[in-house]
Amino acid sequence: MRCRVTIVDAYDSFVHILVDYVRRLGCDVRVLRKDEPGLVDAIDPSRCDVLLLGPGPGHPRDSGYLALLERNAGRVPVFGVCLGHQAIGLYYGATLAYAQRLMHGKTSRVEHDGKGCFRNVPRGFRAMRYHSIVVDAATLGNELVATATSDTDGYLMGLRHASLPIEGVQFHPESIGTEYGLEIIRNFIEVHARGGGATASLAA
Repeated sequence: MRCRVTIVDAYDSFVHILVDYVRRLGCDVRVLRKDEPGLVDAIDPSRCDVLLLGPGPGHPRDSGYLALLERNAGRVPVFGVCLGHQAIGLYYGATLAYAQRLMHGKTSRVEHDGKGCFRNVPRGFRAMRYHSIVVDAATLGNELVATATSDTDGYLMGLRHASLPIEGVQFHPESIGTEYGLEIIRNFIEVHARGGGATASLAA
């Protein structure tokens, strides 16, 4: 059985690259817009093995992602990218803040814990950033764990739920400016996708 990934598009200009990455991993992909009618009910374990909350403009509280996280309640593994990462932090009680300087089209080296989506990814890899909002690592509480930080400014670049199959990254793994981006997405799917064997045929 091929892994089924639902990508929620928050009107990002490059969501098609995320779609291409996931398809290259041998997964079936369904793309839904963030404001599509019936979106919350469409996220169903019978139709979806992984939910990917994509990047996009605006504030995560206005993204519709919080309702998806509420409805999902850990039933389907969730991977958040940029806006999706911020929404995960916000939903689980973390505080969001505006970064001291905009990081639009800038790269940083990322240190990480080597677990989950960062499994076998070299520490200090280069990542592309497009954001002005950050999740305050000091406010993560007990449900979320900090998994990655930027060596440029120390901001949180990755988080993981302590017990549910939920992870997020602040940077853009789909960007040509990010090293090991495909591997990071592959790792999440392999580690967390339902059914175990669903990812056995992921492309090399």
